[in-house]
Formats: sequence, C-alpha cells, structure tokens
Amino acid sequence: MSGQPNTRLSDLFGLAGWSKGELARLVNRQAAAMGHPQLATDTSRVRRWIDMGEIPRDPVPRVLAALFTERLGRVVTIEDLGLVRHGRAGKRQGGGSVEHPDGVPWAPERTAAVLTEFTGMDLMLNRRGLVGAGAVLAAGSALSSAMHDWLRTDPSLASDAPRLDDPLHADPAGFDRYEAAPIGSQEIEELERSVEVFRAWDAARGGGLQRKAVVGQLNEVGGMLAYHHPDHLQRRLWGVAANLAVLAGWMSHDVGLEPTAQKYFVIAAHAAREGGDRPRAGEALSRAARQMVHLGRPDDALELMKLASSGSGDAVLPRTRAMFHTVEAWAQAAMGKSQAMRRTLGRAEDLFVSDRRDIEPPDWMQLFDEADLYGMQALSYRTLAEFEPGAAAHAQHYAEKALALRNDGRERSKIFDHLSMASACFIADDPEQADRYARLALMSMGSNSSRRTWDRLRQMYRLTAQYAGYPRIQELREEIQLALPKPRGKGGSGMRV
Repeated sequence: MSGQPNTRLSDLFGLAGWSKGELARLVNRQAAAMGHPQLATDTSRVRRWIDMGEIPRDPVPRVLAALFTERLGRVVTIEDLGLVRHGRAGKRQGGGSVEHPDGVPWAPERTAAVLTEFTGMDLMLNRRGLVGAGAVLAAGSALSSAMHDWLRTDPSLASDAPRLDDPLHADPAGFDRYEAAPIGSQEIEELERSVEVFRAWDAARGGGLQRKAVVGQLNEVGGMLAYHHPDHLQRRLWGVAANLAVLAGWMSHDVGLEPTAQKYFVIAAHAAREGGDRPRAGEALSRAARQMVHLGRPDDALELMKLASSGSGDAVLPRTRAMFHTVEAWAQAAMGKSQAMRRTLGRAEDLFVSDRRDIEPPDWMQLFDEADLYGMQALSYRTLAEFEPGAAAHAQHYAEKALALRNDGRERSKIFDHLSMASACFIADDPEQADRYARLALMSMGSNSSRRTWDRLRQMYRLTAQYAGYPRIQELREEIQLALPKPRGKGGSGMRV
C-alpha cells in the first residue's frame, strides 16, 4: 500500500459512475464468473484501492480491467488502472502523466504481459460489440518525450536468458493467459509466414476483415513470450510480435479504432526494441505519425517522426529513411510548409535512389517500393494544394506514376492514388478527369474494408461542390452520398476526421 491515492483508478472510477459498494458487488460477481467464487470484496476494500493506493492480489486487477473495459466501451488494462506492482500505484511520474502517458516505456519484463493483456481485452471488447468511444489519443510530443531515452539505448537480453536451474521462467500473469511452453524455429517460421499472409490481405482488402485474427495471433505470441527461449529464438519471437502489433495497429486505424491503433503502435515499438530491432521500432512509430496526419494533427506527427528517425540507429537502410521522410513531408504539407516539404521529399528521393539493394531489406519494408514513394509524393502535393493550388499539377504527375506501377495485390493503395489524382484534378480545374478517377476509386471501395478510404473520399467530395452545376459531377455527388457509410453514433471510435 503506497498511502497515496491511485489517481488513475480514481479517474476511471469517476468515468464509470459506480458507487464503491456497487463496484465491490460487481467484482465479486465477475470474479465468480471467471472461476473465483471465493472472492469477497467489500466497500472498504474498494476505498483502500482508490484512496490509499492499495494494489489487490490477483485475480482482482484482471477482474477490474474486464469490468472497466465493458463499462467504458474501450480497452482498459491493469496498467491503465495503476494496479501494476512496481513503484507507487498512485504516482503520476512514469505511470500515466503527460510526460509518461499510459506508463510508457514499460519495464522489459512488462512488455509481454501488457501485450497479452491488451490483446485479450481487445478481443473481449469487440466480441461484445463494443468499440473505443471513450478513449483518447496521447499527444505525439508526450509519447516521444516518454520514449526518447529508452528507445535510443540498446536492450539487454541477459535478464531474459533462460536459467539452467529454472527453464520455465514466466511472469505470473502469463500462466493465466497461456500455458507457457518452449517453441522451436519451425514454429516461429510458421508464425513469420502467417504475418506475410495477413500483411498481403491487409494491403489488398483493408484491415476490417482480418483484424480480429491478427489480434488473436498476437495474443498467442504474447503468451509464448512468457517462456524465455534462447536469445536467437526470443529475438525472432519479439520480431513476430512487433510485426503483428504493427498490423493490428494499422488495421485498427483502418477501421477507425484510433486510440486502440495508437496503443498497438506503442506495443510494436516496445516489442521491436526488446528484439534488438531499432529500425523496426522506428517504423512502428512512423505508423503512429501517419495516423496523426490523417486525424489532422501534423504537429504531433512531426514529433513522432523525430523520435522514429533518431531512435532507429545507424543500421537503418536508406530506403527506410526515405520512407520516414515521406511521412515527415506529408505532415509538413498538412501544415502548409511548402519549402520544407519539397526539401524533405528531395531527401527521400535521394535516399531511395542511393539504396544499392546490396542488403536484403527486412520483410516489413517490402511493401515500400517505388510505387509507394510516388504515392506518398502525390499525397503530399495533393495535401499542399489546399494551401497552394499550383501544387496540384505535381500531385497529378506523381499519382500517375504511382498508378502505372501498382500491382494487383495493392487495391487499397490504388484507391488512395485514384483519390489523390481526382482531388488534384478538381483543384487544378479539370472536373472531367477528376470525375474519371473518382469513379475508378468508387468502383473498388465497395469490396474494401478500409474506413480510411472513405475518409479520403469525403475530403475529395468537398472539392466537388464548386462543380455541382456540371451534370456528370452532380451525378457523381449523388453516387458518393449513396455509397458513403452511415455515420457511427455513440458506439463509434470517438474520433472525427
């Protein structure tokens, strides 16, 4: 017991709207449903958890996490409740303050536990038809300041090495979630192949249909990490966890679960760093930056990109740095910083061309090819065209080059390129060409589960207003209005694009 109030639990308790007695009764009922009928909590115990910082024994923290998750309609973890047994539960420093949102960075031994707990709660939340309405996104500056020094240091896996006298060394929480057991290189290879399958599906059809499968696979991997394998296997397993967490985050972003997506990107950065892959950690943070630009927060995106670039280390390949620069350029374009954007895109081109391909790129960089480079350039210039209409011609140029190179497995990227081209044509006063590309995008969107494509379509739709007097454009506007998904109500993601 710390003797200090648990401010994190107190805040969530206030949001939930329960009385202390009501929460005590719910804990007893939920615990019995989870196989712990002997638990007997009363009002005085709840008061001690909140007002005195007492941390209850297992399974109470997990029971509380489940109750708050269902009540608030978003994933609430033991960490979020301030019920992890390290330091003082009620202190804000390192436990959820502006400087350290959501207690990041976590201690190394906590990463697998947080990963497993969060994915388990996510699966439960969505199985019951709930989505994250009450969650909020942490600011990019807060995340970057919390993770800066941690990401730039190399992790030590010595503490994770298997002990000869204790081959099964797992966190206590791991036993409840997964029967920790050793796996070999063949099983890890199968997991790595599953990542490739999920990644290809996401690129083709969007994140909605396979998100739960990815989260479920990540939950399994988190359980596997509870067993400490030899270093070379443990590192590969952390790599699988990082790749799956990025995919889970990207798919969550794709369907509008924005706070959930951000949490997965942070988990991915932790997992990659635990595996000694700092470039992968940087790429995970670059995904969070792209999310921020999409949501209209380019200043936060630039903060995250500073950390992604500086924290990736010297081993990062030129093509990866080129990708980082395209994200940075898009954020600069969203702020109307024309000269900065052009310089940044110039560096991206130089780095991309300088990559001699003498080193095989990691699997997570395979999708960033020449078409993606052009696609991001088109998106940056199209975004800048909102401030400088003359930039629309450059957006058309790069969108055309991207479309010429897109293969059949990248349907979502094709939709984005078509929308960039259509928007640029409207801004450049070419409604006939804009109509053509808008219809090409619209034709493909019905078979794609990506909400981001619809968000981008809404941005393009706004540009059609000045051409509503043209019969073809008026027809297009009517078709878009009929095709757009109905706005989500209170059960939505809570984010407005």
